Amino acid sequence: MSTENSANEVAVISTSYGDMTLSFWSDVAPKTVENFKKLANDGFYDGTAFHRIIKGFMVQGGCPNTKAGASGMPGTGDPGYKVKAEFNKKPHVRGVISMARAAHPDSAGCQFFICHGDAAFLNGQYTAFGELTAGDSVLEQIATVPTKSGGGGEKSTPIDRVEVKSIKIVAA
Repeated sequence: MSTENSANEVAVISTSYGDMTLSFWSDVAPKTVENFKKLANDGFYDGTAFHRIIKGFMVQGGCPNTKAGASGMPGTGDPGYKVKAEFNKKPHVRGVISMARAAHPDSAGCQFFICHGDAAFLNGQYTAFGELTAGDSVLEQIATVPTKSGGGGEKSTPIDRVEVKSIKIVAA
C-alpha cells in the first residue's frame, strides 16, 4: 500500500464507550502504521480490551490476552513477532497513539496506547504513529474508568471491562 493511500485512511476504534477516530503519521512511522492497519484489517484487535488505564497519562490496549477465553496475562501478548522501533520527533501529547513495548526498543508488536495527557518523557523512546481526530470525549470516559491494582501493584486495571469491539481502517 502506498503512503499516498495511507494518508487517505483512518482507524475507527469502536469501544464499549463509543468510537474514536485516528489519523496516521505514515511519514514518520510507515512500518508501524502498516503493521497496525494489517492487524486491524485481519480482525486481530476485535474483542480485545483496554487493560491498562492511567488517568492523566494514557489508556493501553491491543493485547490478544484480553480477548474472552484467552489465557495469559493481559499486557503480555503479542502477534508472534516484533516491530522495529520508528522513534520520531512527534510529541506524546493528549490524543497521540503510540506503540507500547517492553524494555527493548524493538519489542513492540500489537499493543498500543493513546495519550490522555502530555507524556513528554516518552518522546523519542516510543513510536508515535498517529493522533485522535474524533472521539476525545470517548478517550475521556475510558481514561476516567475506575481502576484497581493489577499484577505489578500499579492501580491501572479497569474494574469494568472496556472492550474494543473493532478497529476498522476506512477512507478518511
